[in-house]
Amino acid sequence: MSARLANHTPGRKIFSSRLAALVVWTITIIWTVPTLGLLVTSFKTDKDILGQPWWSSLLHPHFTLENYAKVFLGNDTQSLNSGVLPYFINSIVITLPATIFPIVIATMAAYALAWIRFRGSEFLFFSIFALQVVPLQMSLVPLLLLFTGGAHIGSVTIFPALGIAGDFAGIWLPHTMFALPLAIYLLHNFIASLPRDLMEAAHVDGANHFKVFRMIVLPLAIPGIAALSIFQFLWVWNDLLIALTFASGTEEVAPINSKLASLVGQYGSGYTQLSAGAFITIAVPLIVFFSLQRYFVRGLLAGSVKS
Repeated sequence: MSARLANHTPGRKIFSSRLAALVVWTITIIWTVPTLGLLVTSFKTDKDILGQPWWSSLLHPHFTLENYAKVFLGNDTQSLNSGVLPYFINSIVITLPATIFPIVIATMAAYALAWIRFRGSEFLFFSIFALQVVPLQMSLVPLLLLFTGGAHIGSVTIFPALGIAGDFAGIWLPHTMFALPLAIYLLHNFIASLPRDLMEAAHVDGANHFKVFRMIVLPLAIPGIAALSIFQFLWVWNDLLIALTFASGTEEVAPINSKLASLVGQYGSGYTQLSAGAFITIAVPLIVFFSLQRYFVRGLLAGSVKS
């Protein structure tokens, strides 16, 4: 009986691995085809889009860069404000600080909650984790009113009006606040799984908490930080709701997503410019993901099982 199972096990493993590979490749192709179609369409003219399907251009290529020039610089190449280039820069200015701020704060908070024991630390950790149940959509308007008017009880000011609505800081702060609960929870589990013997040996050698955090925790936590950075970057870059709410209609701080809707045209035309603008918004997250993807799986799996 055991010999029969031994004979069948290798074939079963080979079949299973081939079937899994086939499923993965099938899902990958299905997921990639729309993006490939968007890329091909962004290099075609309006006449080619209406006259033939996008996959025919792979056999008979006839491409142009005019769509990207119009999207970036606008129809008037002498005026940079008519294209999406200022909005593209705004998205970068919004996304980078809104990704760095919560990651830095969450990493320090996660280390403190994981390795610095104080009264109420567990209650504080679970309270932070419970903040994830607060719906984002329901808190936008009250938070905006808090930023613009502050909080008052009678004539006593509880929270002063910050006056940051319509500015980049007014977008950075909500993104940081909404990202902290999940970021602290994930990084806490990652950092708490680090070897206790390593921490104790560092303290025995005279290292304080700051040195342990800088010399030991940060290098070992890079996979978790990188994985979380990917999620936060994608969330902020693709976000439109928070940007529109806290930008207060100011075009000087509006992201690129707010400009894409106007590229369609008055009568639903302008497919070439819309596809070019959409692929521009996709390209930046793809670059970030493939730059950090070697840490992605390690960062997701690390901390799920303690050693």
